[in-house]
Amino acid sequence: MGFVKNVEHAKRYKDLAWLLVKYGKSDLVKQLDLENPEVEPTTIPKSKAEDLPNDLEKLGTTYIKLGQFLSTRPDFLPPAYIDSLSRLQDKVAPVPEEEIEEIITQELGVRISKAFESFEKEPMASASIGQVHFARLKGGRPVAVKIQRPNIRKKIFKDLDAFDEIAGFLENNTDLGKQLMLQATLEEFRKVILHELDYRQEAQNLITISQNLKEFKKITVPVPVEDYTTSRVLTMDYIRGKNVNKLSPIGQLEINGKELAEVLFKAYLKQVLIDGFYHADPHPGNIFITDTYELALLDLGMVARVSEKMQAKLIRMLLAISEGNGEKAADYALAMGEKEQQANQTIFAQQVSEIVAQTYDNALKQIQVGRLVLEITKISRKNGILLPNELVMLGKTLLNLDRVGRTLDPDFDPNASLRKNAAELMQKRMLESFSPGNFYEVLLDAKNFIEHFPERTNKIMQALAENRFTIQAKMVDEKYFINGLKEAANRLTIGLVLAALIIGAALLMRVETSFTIMGYPGIAIILFLLAALGGFILVFRSMFKDRNDKT
Repeated sequence: MGFVKNVEHAKRYKDLAWLLVKYGKSDLVKQLDLENPEVEPTTIPKSKAEDLPNDLEKLGTTYIKLGQFLSTRPDFLPPAYIDSLSRLQDKVAPVPEEEIEEIITQELGVRISKAFESFEKEPMASASIGQVHFARLKGGRPVAVKIQRPNIRKKIFKDLDAFDEIAGFLENNTDLGKQLMLQATLEEFRKVILHELDYRQEAQNLITISQNLKEFKKITVPVPVEDYTTSRVLTMDYIRGKNVNKLSPIGQLEINGKELAEVLFKAYLKQVLIDGFYHADPHPGNIFITDTYELALLDLGMVARVSEKMQAKLIRMLLAISEGNGEKAADYALAMGEKEQQANQTIFAQQVSEIVAQTYDNALKQIQVGRLVLEITKISRKNGILLPNELVMLGKTLLNLDRVGRTLDPDFDPNASLRKNAAELMQKRMLESFSPGNFYEVLLDAKNFIEHFPERTNKIMQALAENRFTIQAKMVDEKYFINGLKEAANRLTIGLVLAALIIGAALLMRVETSFTIMGYPGIAIILFLLAALGGFILVFRSMFKDRNDKT
């Protein structure tokens, strides 16, 4: 480990070496000189994709969060690993009662007995970053109190520093590191985990999404208690219920699974395609069935945003995928992506068309839109096309929604739901565009245009007068373009001549002469005949010669 700058990172490098060897990357370990003297590579059994979540849990908080993050990056891992990491459970032993009380006292400024009427010592859930306790505020309001583990930030920052060191070495010394842009990816992961460490941010997410989904009566989002919320303590409404993944066959009979699945999918489509702000981690553990047989969205630490321009592109692409139209899906993906120098758009379009068509040939209800979106992002990376991260996050979100929807209703068809709700979503987008804010923005743009129109016109006229006016054009075939301009100029000239003949003939018709044809002035009739002949030739050339040129 010659590139290690901090001796405190040595343990983390050993953990990483163990993980790489176990999953068949011994060559990378040797290349990086990541020696692990405690374990010989030959003694580590090779593992399968489904074992990865358990191994990450053994390595601690940062690795768990890294696994959850990598589940959104199909360009890093094969589909089997993505699928396995999407089910990653974040459960660890709870923090002792004394430490919890100390954190609450530090953050809220009062002892537990003063802040709450009652407080359950045993946590309802315990994860790597924090744990949740049931409590009652003064007055009896039931709440869930989420408390961050002591010193967890310090540990995560040390892990991130170690990852940053090794990512820099990989990107500077290996082709794989350069291809995956590890340092940029790690920076993205750093932002995600830092947001999760600030519970005030999660509280704001709860408020925003609760407001955005208030029209959905079957969906509940817990509201935070602002006076009892800090960066390390989050107090919110307590919702009675159980995880969707714990729903028994008998429990499924007690709920209207079809209705709930439809409402949930529609609510997420609205978040993504209308609000532009959505819960990006809707796995079954984060969605509750309440005691009143409704749905509750929990753990909103991970959210994503979608710009207004991106929303329109996403809905077109999703509709193309759900209808099995691979060519359109590829076109929309290309419109969203950035092309590298070596980008191969033809192969990309062909591969996307094939994978969408192959999937569509299966039973329609088995199509997983989320998985297809993730596959498209993977294909794009191989062909030098960089798709926006919004598309990757959306793919993972839809993949989780597919699972939740089929848990609630085994016959749920998310593709049919997407097509059914598309018209309503587009109508809402149109109404949003006619909002007062957008109307005033259009007025301001018009005002700006009118104010500057005379000035810009003067500049153009002055440039024309001083022979400084230029037009730049990119042409595929310059010779063909110039010939076309000449042809157009010649036809315009002929048209003017013919028009002059007709006008002259019409004027001469009023002049009496001894030379007549069929009782009309002869010169005028001759001019009319010449104009008619010239017009016929011009039309003939336009119709038949242009058609031959195109072919």
